[in-house]
Amino acid sequence: MAKRRKAKQRESRAPRFWGQHAVLAALENPARTIRKLWATHDAIAGIDVPPDLQVEMAGVADLGRLVPQDAPHQGLVIEVEPLADIAIEDLLAGAGDGRPLVILDQVTDPHNAGAIMRSALAFDALGLVTQDRHAPPESGALAKAASGALEILPWCRVVNLARALDQIAEAGFWRIGLAGEADMDLADALGGKRIALILGAEGAGLRPNVASHCDALARLPISDRIESLNVSNAAAIALYAAQNSQESR
Repeated sequence: MAKRRKAKQRESRAPRFWGQHAVLAALENPARTIRKLWATHDAIAGIDVPPDLQVEMAGVADLGRLVPQDAPHQGLVIEVEPLADIAIEDLLAGAGDGRPLVILDQVTDPHNAGAIMRSALAFDALGLVTQDRHAPPESGALAKAASGALEILPWCRVVNLARALDQIAEAGFWRIGLAGEADMDLADALGGKRIALILGAEGAGLRPNVASHCDALARLPISDRIESLNVSNAAAIALYAAQNSQESR
């Protein structure tokens, strides 16, 4: 796994995760520092809790006050430290096995980012690259949508996405930007090289400077009865196509 640099705090307070998948994945991640766990007696039964972890037993209503309204906490809430940074050089050092890379250009919605993480892990992606300032921080909503992938998938945050795309190209990746206005279908853009998929925010799409750092722009061949797909759905389809292309070589 890519090496991790010293973490830097991205929120004024430590994020809180909720729900069984997010909480159990965090507990199983040796790189994750957990400050405190709140749980109901039923939810914590059978969970292997580290002996040095502070645990507070609470009722369902008490847990509800620790998370956003109507958040499905399933009897478990934890407060954590953000994971340490991953340098892009360290992430790309593990790029020799042909796995795809996912890059997000200003996708700020935590539900979309978390769902993309889940798909990226499902299709064995090398990791995720985002900008540091224009991406969602670690949060309960992101961890819930990622369904445990936040703790496993390497996530590299960079200051300059265009510069990072140059480094990704130097590492041997063919950079495909997904754009609904592109003339080429994704199947035609997938080549023999390692694949990096770049996706932009819904509505705005890829920024011009990011698009200019792609080797190809491609679209998903969807029906003209609908204008576009949700970015997380588009990412899942593109990852599936990239995996099939890799396996057929």
